[in-house]
Amino acid sequence: MGRILAVDYGTKRTGLAVTDPLRIIASPLETVATHTAHDHIVKYCASNPVDIIVVGKPTQPDGSPSATYLAAEGFKNRLTNLLPQVKIVWFDERYTSVMAQRAIIESGVGKMKRRDKAAVDMVSAAIILQGYMESMQYGQDDERKVK
Repeated sequence: MGRILAVDYGTKRTGLAVTDPLRIIASPLETVATHTAHDHIVKYCASNPVDIIVVGKPTQPDGSPSATYLAAEGFKNRLTNLLPQVKIVWFDERYTSVMAQRAIIESGVGKMKRRDKAAVDMVSAAIILQGYMESMQYGQDDERKVK
């Protein structure tokens, strides 16, 4: 069984998170410049077995696509072409940045580190991944999971 990799796409930075080999724990992996994200993901998948990539679907609070949706869709489509053996799915990322900022604050991290947008992107990816894993674990067709 391969890992699950999550992507929090951004126009400048892209946060990545990954499960352990048993798919029990979602952990932040890294934040990369978006223009290098495809290469990073392909290299990661070449050295680590990955079965599923979960891409955060940028949506508005009402569920409609956000301003970055088209760019994220292009990113996802290119991943599908680069990694045809990997299942690539959407998962609603609404409010993950807010939840990530709260998690960072609650972890006791100092003010300077809290301003680190790269850390927020990684934690957001981990939140997306955790939500996806929970929806799979409970066999629910979670309303946040989007195919």
